[in-house]
Amino acid sequence: MIFRLICCALTLCLALSAARAQDGGAPLQALLQANADAVANPSRSTVDGLLAALLEADLPSVPLFLERWRDRAVYLRASDGLFYFATQAEGGFALTDVDTGADLGRADGTDLTELRPNAGVRRAIGSALVAFQLLDDDPVKRLAALDAIARSPAEDQLEPLRLSIDEEPDPALQARKIRLERLLSARFAATADERIAAIESLKGDLGVDARAVLNLILTTSPAVFTTLPTDRNIAAVLEPGSKALSEAEAYARLVEADLSPPLTGVATIRDALIAAIADGQVAGIPVSTLTTDAAREAAYEALAATGAVPPLVTLEDQAAALTAHQFVLIYAESDPAITAAAEETLEAILFNVGLNQTADLTLDALSLASIYFLAAIGLAITFGVMGVINMAHGEFIMMGAYTGYVVQLFIPDYTLSLIVALPLAFAVTFGAGVAMERLVIRWLYHRPLETLLATFGISIALQQLAKNIFGTQARPLTSPDWLSGTLTFNEVVSISMIRVAIFVLALLFLGLLIYILKRTRLGLEVRAVTQNPGMAASMGINPDRINMLTFGLGSGIAGIAGVAIGLYAKVTSEMGTEYIVQSFMTVVVGGVGNVWGTLAGATLIGFLQKGIEFFNPSNTLAAQTYMILFIILFIQFRPKGIIALKGRAAGD
Repeated sequence: MIFRLICCALTLCLALSAARAQDGGAPLQALLQANADAVANPSRSTVDGLLAALLEADLPSVPLFLERWRDRAVYLRASDGLFYFATQAEGGFALTDVDTGADLGRADGTDLTELRPNAGVRRAIGSALVAFQLLDDDPVKRLAALDAIARSPAEDQLEPLRLSIDEEPDPALQARKIRLERLLSARFAATADERIAAIESLKGDLGVDARAVLNLILTTSPAVFTTLPTDRNIAAVLEPGSKALSEAEAYARLVEADLSPPLTGVATIRDALIAAIADGQVAGIPVSTLTTDAAREAAYEALAATGAVPPLVTLEDQAAALTAHQFVLIYAESDPAITAAAEETLEAILFNVGLNQTADLTLDALSLASIYFLAAIGLAITFGVMGVINMAHGEFIMMGAYTGYVVQLFIPDYTLSLIVALPLAFAVTFGAGVAMERLVIRWLYHRPLETLLATFGISIALQQLAKNIFGTQARPLTSPDWLSGTLTFNEVVSISMIRVAIFVLALLFLGLLIYILKRTRLGLEVRAVTQNPGMAASMGINPDRINMLTFGLGSGIAGIAGVAIGLYAKVTSEMGTEYIVQSFMTVVVGGVGNVWGTLAGATLIGFLQKGIEFFNPSNTLAAQTYMILFIILFIQFRPKGIIALKGRAAGD
C-alpha cells in the first residue's frame, strides 16, 4: 500500500513538472525543451546558438544551469524527456528542478542519461557563464568573473565584457572592466585599427599583465630561408657568429630543417675507416699512411665515392651553407603595424617602469637612512660630546625593543601600547645610560681603549641578561592595524606603513634635537662643552653633569629607535649587534657630534647600501662588504666626515 502511494506521488510530481514546462511555469525547462537536441547532444556547431538563446532569455536560473551543465551534473530523463539536476543518493539519484531548485524526489539511474559535453563545448559554456557573471547583481560574482578572465583571457570573452561595461554600477569594477577590455582588445579585436588603438592606450600602464600582453604580441620564432621573404613579418635578421646566434647554433638549425647534412666528426671518420679496413687498406689506401687528419679525410672521401659512407661534410661546407641561408626571427603576429605599435608601447612602458623603480629604490633608501639615523643619532651625541666609544649602544636599542614587547603584554591595544612604549622606552634606556655613565664611563674618560673594552663587556652582559629573561626565541612586537598596510602609489612604487612611520619619527627627532641644541639652555651647554669643555667649565657649566645628561639622552633616543625597529624586525637579544656597525659608520662618515652630519651620513649609507643591493640583489653580504670598502676609501679622503665639527673635535 505504501509503495503504491509513493508511486502515485512520484507520478503526480512528474505530471506537475511536465505541466509547468508546457504552460510556461518553468521557462528554463521550456527553453531547454525547444532546444532539446542541442542540450542533449551538444557540439561546437550547435552550442553557440543555444547559449545565445539562453543569454537572450535573461532568466535568473540560467547561470546555475550553465555551471551544472559544464560540470556534467545535468541529466535527461527518458520517461518524460525533461532535464534535471541530479546527484547520486541512496536508492538512485536525487532530482532537482532546473528552474526553482526544488527537490523532486528520487529516480532510478536506468531512467537517466548524464549529459557529457566535450572539452570544446565546456569552454564555450564557461565563456557564456562569465558573460552572465559579468552582469550578476552580486559584485563578488562580477569580481570573480573578472579574475577568471584575467587568468585565462580568450577571444570570445571580449564582446560580453564590452557589453557589461556600461551596465556596471561600481566605479572600481567598471574601471577594471575598461582596463581588461583594453588588454583583450589588444590581442583579439576584430580590426587592426582597434588593436593598435588598444595597444597605444596601454603606454601609461605599469601592470605586469600589460607587459605580458605586449610580449605575447611580440612573440617570435626562428626561421631559415635562402632569400628573405616579403610576405612575412620579420622581427630581426640574425648574423651567424654574433652574440645572438653562434655559427654552431645556426648550422644546427640548418640540420634540423633538413637543409644541410650534419658535420662529419673525427669520431665518425675514425669509426668508418676502422670498419672499412681490408687487407691492411681502406679503399685502396694503406692504413700505415693514415697518420694525419688530411690523410684520413681523403680516405673517408674515397669511401664516400663508393657509396659506402655518407659524403664528407667539413667546416668549409658549413661556412658555405651558412652564407647561402638567411637566419631570421619571425613575429607570430603577421601585421607589421600591430607589432610596431606593440614595440613602441612596450618601450614606453619599460621606460616608465625604470623611472618608477628608481623612485621605489629612492623610497627604500630613504626608509633605510631614517632607520640608520634613529639608531645612530644617540651615538653621535655621546661620541661627539664625550669622545666615548660605546660598544653597548646596540644593546640600548635592544632594551627599547623589549620594553615595547613587555608593554604589549599588559596593554593589548596595539595603538595605546605603542603610545605608552615610546616614552617608557626612552625613560628605561635613559636611566640605564645614566647608570652606565655614573658607574663605569665617568672613570674612564680620556682612556678610549679601556672604554671600548668596558662597554664591549657591558654589551655581552646585557645580551646574556636579555637571554635569561626573555629566552633566545624572537619575540613579537606587533604594529597597530593602521601601520600594517602598504602605501601603494602604483604597480611598482610602494612602501610599508611601518617604514613611513619610522621616516616620520626620524624627522620628528631631527626637529626635536635641533630645537634642543639651538633653542634650550641644555643645548647651549652641550654645544659649549662640545666646543671647549675647559672654557665651558670656567663659565659655570658643569661638564660632568652635561656628560651624564648627554649620555642619558643618547641612550634614551636609542631606546625609542629600538621600539621603531622592533615593529618590523625580529626582537632578539642580538638585534643590537645588527645596527652597531652601521651606527658607527654613520657617525664617522657624517661627522662626529653633528646632527646634520649624522643625517648626511645615514643618507649616504642608506642610498649606498640600497644601490649596491640593486645591482647585486642575491648577495647581501657582498653588499655590506662593498659598502664598508667604500667607506674606508671615503674616510681616507675626508677623515673628519661630510660635515666636520669645529672646536674641540676639530682640534683633536
